[in-house]
Amino acid sequence: MSEQENPVFAIEKIYIKDLSVEVPNAPQIFLERESPKVSIQLQTNAQGIGEGVFEVTLTTTVTSKIEEKTVFLVEVGQAGIFRVQNVPSENMEPLLSIACPNILFPYAREVVSDAVTRAGFAPVMLQPVNFEALYMSRLQQQEAAKEAAGEATTH
Repeated sequence: MSEQENPVFAIEKIYIKDLSVEVPNAPQIFLERESPKVSIQLQTNAQGIGEGVFEVTLTTTVTSKIEEKTVFLVEVGQAGIFRVQNVPSENMEPLLSIACPNILFPYAREVVSDAVTRAGFAPVMLQPVNFEALYMSRLQQQEAAKEAAGEATTH
């Protein structure tokens, strides 16, 4: 096998693409004694930016609320540029949807914790995420949607 045929997967760059911190009810929110409820949303996006080069962005949104009042909202777009070459096409989507987010997540976790602390709150420690399970769940949802659409057109 020649050097050119060997699969290549390399990290070119990891960076914060977007960072937003909002504390809309400050300073009054700091006087609240009730424990807030924290919700976390994750979203990944991959796009080709050159021959065999992809940008993958893991967007992590952490929202903290006490009843209907927002305590804080932190959104981090942690991105990376990855070189992927000589990888079979059927492996590309799992690589970009599972492997790349797994690499980016620890960086996003650190940025979220730091941003929340700098906003004056106790750090939020994001628990590990199984991106493979999220990917498989998304595939199942897409299959179910296709089947539902197929049944709707045959009736």
